[in-house]
Amino acid sequence: MTPHDHLAWPFFEDRHRAFAKELDAWATQALAHVPHDGDVDATCKQLVRALGEAGWLRHAVAGSAHGGAAEVIDTRTICLARETLARHHGLADFAFAMQGLGSGAISLEGTPEQRARWLAKVARGDAIAAFALSEPGAGSDVAAMQCRARDEGDAWVLDGEKTWISNGGIADVYVVFARTGDAQRGTADIGAFVVEAGAPGFEIAERIEVIAPHPLARLRFAGCRVPKANQLGAANQGFKLAMRTLDIFRTSVAAAALGFGRRALDEALARSRTRPMFGAHLADLPIAQAKLADMAMTIESAALLTYRAAWLRDQGQRVTREAAMAKLAATEGAQQVIDAAVQLFGGEGVRHGSVVESLYREIRALRIYEGATEVQQLIIGRELLKEAQVQ
Repeated sequence: MTPHDHLAWPFFEDRHRAFAKELDAWATQALAHVPHDGDVDATCKQLVRALGEAGWLRHAVAGSAHGGAAEVIDTRTICLARETLARHHGLADFAFAMQGLGSGAISLEGTPEQRARWLAKVARGDAIAAFALSEPGAGSDVAAMQCRARDEGDAWVLDGEKTWISNGGIADVYVVFARTGDAQRGTADIGAFVVEAGAPGFEIAERIEVIAPHPLARLRFAGCRVPKANQLGAANQGFKLAMRTLDIFRTSVAAAALGFGRRALDEALARSRTRPMFGAHLADLPIAQAKLADMAMTIESAALLTYRAAWLRDQGQRVTREAAMAKLAATEGAQQVIDAAVQLFGGEGVRHGSVVESLYREIRALRIYEGATEVQQLIIGRELLKEAQVQ
């Protein structure tokens, strides 16, 4: 298996194949010596700048007039980018993905003025973006959101908290979702707003450290005045906008998991061929060969689901079920593949700083964020029941 075998699949056009090979060549050179630990904030900023200067971030932004590679974000390109970057460096994948997710709502519903103000900077890597939806009591259950936006004529005033916000603390611009009405639950009165770092009444309440080194934070809004010009879309359409944004990038989470899984398989193949075992090499043992076979099948089956969902979305089709299947299969499958790689490495597999140990920490979060595995199961089941009812 080579990193480019699946590019022969009919899901892709020649432009996708060229893009993936070009990005892989760039990543091989540019990311080889970028640290995986250490000063995470500085490394993430460095990666955003590098991705922007090389032109890769253009593919995460819509609208050629504002620095985007195309008028509409191409799902297959986003997926190939994430798979390729994740195979080389987890934080590079994170940096790319969060630029897209953080600015996605602006790409979808921003006014011409809003797009001109922020998108080109994000595409160049001159500004870092963040997507602020989750709260301490509202993660998977968005309907439990409590952060509020009060209309005061020329501005919205935000009060509340957000947590688990990627790029929190280093972002220049945050897309924040908050209630514009008095409801305690539900999604009918949620709006979306662009809040710039340093706005009065907005602070980073806490930096959150997790098992994989990513910049995350809890945000606090206390009388934070947001100009009306920073409102995204209609005041009560924020939930739909959030879901539309997540729909673009959910399949790409599966692609990132594929990248981690493929790297783990590559490492396991190399290790098994050189690790001495019972007078031969680990690769000579049937039990090791069976494990490697299972790893390869898990990755390839998840890849088929992932790129089917990406292709369907690029054809303009609704992919709620297909994207959920892809994310579930790829993230759960990659966890199994990476765990198997650690097992094949033996003691070296749990040495801090080894490639497979780093992958083990990277993959765990993907089974939770942008819809936990259990949420994907609910989505798939709900969609199946809907279809059965129609028949």
